[in-house]
Order: sequence, then structure tokens, then C-alpha cells
Amino acid sequence: MHDLVKIMSRVGKKPIKIVSGVKVKFAAPVVEISGKLGTLTKSLPSNITVEVKGDEVHVLNSASNASTKALHGLSRTLISNMMHGVAEGYTKDLELQGVGYRAQVQGNKLNMTLGFSHPVEFPLPKGITATVDANTKISLKGADKELLGQTASTLRKIKPPEPYKGKGIRYVGEVITLKQGKTAGAGGGK
Repeated sequence: MHDLVKIMSRVGKKPIKIVSGVKVKFAAPVVEISGKLGTLTKSLPSNITVEVKGDEVHVLNSASNASTKALHGLSRTLISNMMHGVAEGYTKDLELQGVGYRAQVQGNKLNMTLGFSHPVEFPLPKGITATVDANTKISLKGADKELLGQTASTLRKIKPPEPYKGKGIRYVGEVITLKQGKTAGAGGGK
């Protein structure tokens, strides 16, 4: 257990290089990072502080217990993700699999035909944009990695891939293991 704590705190000790065009502010316990793609804020645990030294951000831990050491590494990773998000952004790609399945963007909504008796209207959260290519490939973009992942997951839950033909919404590159259906003639009807 003691060795595990040492490994977890190593991540937190590494400084984060500030990308050009990104500004970092810390007013305990909130860190605010702004860049060309927007501004993100995160409330940090009480024992974690942030110092900006030149072009580096240092995440400091004032406590020495195991749970705070774990939060030290997590806080550093979250700040690094926020910095990458406001500078370059994140992308999550999904695809529709099925005959007649299609999607289109209308304003801040995603309208989809997914084999239901009605079209599905999915409102996009603030900060997330979508583009549709070839009516079946959805690309979600945003600066907040956590919100982007949650939005993609919620979108996939509307019509998850079914196990027999694989029809539904899936992540690009996701492998669906298909089940074998009933075969004709098996079970014996003489």
C-alpha cells in the first residue's frame, strides 16, 4: 500500500507547461484557465494549491495523508486536461449503424432518425458543438473533456448497439461482439 501511494503522488509533482495563449489564475480553492476556446474553472480540494512560476504551473499538496496524495495527482491531471482543452479542444466521434439511421444538426440540437416511431431531438449542452458527415458520422467537439465524454455517453445511451446485428449508436472504432441468432433447422422438426 505504501508503494502505491508513492507512485500516485509522482504525477502531482510534475510541473505543467503553460501553452502559449493560455492564462492560469488561482483563487483558493478555484483554478481558472482561459484560452482561445473558452474558460474553464475547477474547484480543487482544500489541501491542494496551485502556483504559477514563469511558464509552468506547479500543483502543491500541503497534507501528507494517502487520500490527499491521490487527489494531488488527480488535480494535476485535471488542470493539464483543462489547459489542453482551452488551447486545442477535444473531439469524440460516433457513428450510426443501421438502415435508415441518420442525423443532422439544427442550431444547437442534433436531430436523429433511429428506427423509433418518432425522430429523436438531442439538445447539445453549452460548450459542445456537433458536425455530421455523410448523415451517419457525428463529431462532437468541446473544450471540457469531462462534459464532452458525458455528452457522448448520453447520446450513445439513446440507442446502444444491439447484440444481434449491431444496429445503434457506437463510438468510432468500437468493436461490438455479435451474438449468433437462432439457426433454421436446429432443434429438430422432422
